[in-house]
Amino acid sequence: MTRAHRPNPAIRSLTFDCTADPYELGLFWSELLGRPLDDDDKPGDPEALIRDPDGGPRLLFVRVPEGKTAKNRIHFDLQPHGRTRAEEVERAIGLGARLIADHTRPDGGGWVLLADPEGNEFCVERGELG
Repeated sequence: MTRAHRPNPAIRSLTFDCTADPYELGLFWSELLGRPLDDDDKPGDPEALIRDPDGGPRLLFVRVPEGKTAKNRIHFDLQPHGRTRAEEVERAIGLGARLIADHTRPDGGGWVLLADPEGNEFCVERGELG
């Protein structure tokens, strides 16, 4: 079989390691992204799952014994819809995110760096409303 005929893998899940309750971290991302946790997930479970209704990769939250020790090597860049960047940042902080750095430029470009309740960094970029 030549390289061109080999099927390529698909990204099935983006996995978050958690030292706390995966369900609680899943709830944060569920609220932030507006996607529900799986019906069978409950507090204390070793895993929690958010499916993409459009068939994209799932978000999987898995309990691990070791804590985060360094900066993420991969992170989400979120673009607000129906909100400004400032409104989205305020909403995320209200859900439990922590502000790390504001890299908003005078021209409105840039991003705001936040961390989820486990310390995983993510950015909020400018949306269509600013």
